[in-house]
Amino acid sequence: MVGGIGMALMERTVLDQRDGRPVNAHMADYLVPVNLDIANIEAHFVDEVDPHVNALGVKGLGEIALVGMAPAIANAVYHATGIRVRTLPIRIEDMIA
Repeated sequence: MVGGIGMALMERTVLDQRDGRPVNAHMADYLVPVNLDIANIEAHFVDEVDPHVNALGVKGLGEIALVGMAPAIANAVYHATGIRVRTLPIRIEDMIA
């Protein structure tokens, strides 16, 4: 979930126009969310028995939870402002038209 929030609001690769290499290719220049950027998050688990998954009966979500976060945040921005943003990250500059 935090990765999806970062993708929607912070993470942006800046490319050098001369050679196409990333300008912010290391963690000192690449913004990612940290603890203070994220409010309380609740994860709800669905109690389900699936004997066909594996011997432990567990499922990994990993990247599946990441996919819907950016569109959900973009829709929340649209509903709050009436402005549809179709590029990531969503920045304040996108709200000024």
